[in-house]
Amino acid sequence: MAKIPQLIEDYLAGPKTLRAAVAGMTREQLLARPVPGKMSTLEVVAHLADFDPIYADRMKRIIAEDKPALIGADENEFKAALQYHERDLEEELTIIEKTRSQFARILRKLPESALERVGNHDERGPLSLEQMVTTMNNHIPHHVKFIHEKRQALGIK
Repeated sequence: MAKIPQLIEDYLAGPKTLRAAVAGMTREQLLARPVPGKMSTLEVVAHLADFDPIYADRMKRIIAEDKPALIGADENEFKAALQYHERDLEEELTIIEKTRSQFARILRKLPESALERVGNHDERGPLSLEQMVTTMNNHIPHHVKFIHEKRQALGIK
C-alpha cells in the first residue's frame, strides 16, 4: 500500500484540527495562561507557525540534496525573541495552512522511494523524509491537547 497518500492526508488534517481547537476563542482567551508554567494558546499557535516552515525547509532539503545538514532550532529562544503575544491568530493559521498545502503538492509528485531519503540533524542524527513527515503529522495534535487543556481551564466548551 502506498504510504505517501496517507502521510499527505494526515499532514493536511493538522491545520483543520488546529482551527477547530481555537475556534470561538477571544483575544483575551488566546493570551491567557490558565495553566501555570505553560504557553498561552496564541503562543502555541505562533510556535506551530514558526516551526512548520522550518520543518518544510528541512524536508525540501532532504528531497533536493544528498544527505543535507539539518540545523536545530530552540523553541524557547523563538518564543522569547519573536513577540508571540503580538501575533495575529488568523495570519499564523494561514501560514501553517499555506506551508502544508505547498509541501503536500511536492509530496504528491514523489515516488515512494523518496521517503527513504535522509538528512543529518545536528541534534537528532540521521532522519528520513518519512520520519520528518510523521513528526510533523504528530506536531499539531500534540499541541492541540494543550489547547484543549487551556480551554477547559478557562471554562470554554
